[in-house]
Amino acid sequence: MSITIVGTIQRRDVGMGAWALVSEEGVTYEILKGADKNLLKTGQKARVTGKIREDVMTMAMIGPVLEVNSFEIVNSG
Repeated sequence: MSITIVGTIQRRDVGMGAWALVSEEGVTYEILKGADKNLLKTGQKARVTGKIREDVMTMAMIGPVLEVNSFEIVNSG
């Protein structure tokens, strides 16, 4: 099932580092490795469409793991 989340991209210094999408509601999603580098810019606001991967565990464990299918930059931070 696909979901769309609007939020801000953050880099978290947990373990070897992780990328996060913090939604406007305050929920933190961990972005699955391999996401487009144009998305992964700290402070950037984006509308991300993807899938929550319950079958994946990460070292950072900062929130549900989000596999990004597509994204649109809302503004640059």
